[in-house]
Amino acid sequence: MVYLTRIEHFNAAHKLYNPDWTPEKNEEVFGRCANANWHGHNFELYVTIKGKPDPDTGFIFDAKKLGALVQEHITDKLDHRNLNVDVDFMRGKMCSIENLVVAIWNELEPRLPAYAKLHCLKLEKNEKIYVEYYKHAFHSRNAGNQQNSHLQMYCPHHLLQENAKLHPAQFLMLTMKILF
Repeated sequence: MVYLTRIEHFNAAHKLYNPDWTPEKNEEVFGRCANANWHGHNFELYVTIKGKPDPDTGFIFDAKKLGALVQEHITDKLDHRNLNVDVDFMRGKMCSIENLVVAIWNELEPRLPAYAKLHCLKLEKNEKIYVEYYKHAFHSRNAGNQQNSHLQMYCPHHLLQENAKLHPAQFLMLTMKILF
């Protein structure tokens, strides 16, 4: 198996704010990210596909075509947009980096040819914080429950359900790698 990663860039604004909470609770949990006037990031999106190289081209999938696909279906929809307001596939979702990477996967995966499998998405929000998403990786504790086991292990929504008693900041620590 060979892995190919294409890196794309986009800028976007968002805010983290739960309308069911008080402004004080939002400030406590999300800090400056709950700013009523939004805030922005310069995102780097790493799209990794896997497959066997074609004997005629040596490619898993043409990297230019992958870039065009990502641009058309992802970065053109996200770049210089407000994630909470302007992006159809984020409507009704908390605009965390975790939810964003899952939504990007769901937009991108069905558009790839069968011979090039989406392996991983890495989304960097800044030099200290990024998330990685491997939809098809299964955790051993879910071995008996194959239905949606990838979601139970890797989808932030299901992680939150499983860890509902955690403070949201602790939950974020479970799903993000923070580099110091």
